[in-house]
Amino acid sequence: MDTRILLVEDDADLREAMAAALAADGHDVEVAADGHAALEALGSRTNDIVLLDVALGAGPDGVEVCRRLRRADSDVYVMMLTARDGEAEVVLALEAGADDYVTKPVGIAELRSRVRAALRRLRSGARPDDAEADVLRHGTLALDPHALRVTVDGTPVALTRSELAVLETLLRAHGAVRSRTQIVQAIYGDDAYRDPRGVDVHVHHLREKLVAAGGDDGWIVTVRGAGYRLGP
Repeated sequence: MDTRILLVEDDADLREAMAAALAADGHDVEVAADGHAALEALGSRTNDIVLLDVALGAGPDGVEVCRRLRRADSDVYVMMLTARDGEAEVVLALEAGADDYVTKPVGIAELRSRVRAALRRLRSGARPDDAEADVLRHGTLALDPHALRVTVDGTPVALTRSELAVLETLLRAHGAVRSRTQIVQAIYGDDAYRDPRGVDVHVHHLREKLVAAGGDDGWIVTVRGAGYRLGP
């Protein structure tokens, strides 16, 4: 089945070039030129990946579109398109719940490569067997990596794909420290093009969601200058 991608970009020439390249790779690509069109498109079909420009000309910007997606408990994989020197944009995108980001200007070859890598991560996470023995546990916290399901004392916790990857990495480390670079590699398969400090945003959101579900705010410990580990 073709991968469904929604591309939201207000630059018509860039939008056309990106859409043509992704379609040539066999993807089912829908395009939107602004925030209003993006929200309408998101409500009309299910997508595997949303490529979402931060700066959109009309209606809500990409950050707000992403926020609304997450408020609706959507776990679609969101890759934001941000300015090359826009560190603030990257932080805003991740704070809004984006899984990944691509800095602009972006080459078509790099974009295709990043989409292929995202699809590999999505497909590798969809495992058919959800045996109880493989569930990862820490106190009342449980993560089923096969079903991509997290609970705290039986209460489901909605996490993005990147937050799931962070949590699984720490659970599998059994209390050992994992550096930001190691966590980036666990999320994306490499650390190219990404600032490891973006991990801090994912961890912040993860902590908030676990605590809101009744978890312990000491489950994820920051080790200054080293990274993160599980707490008691």
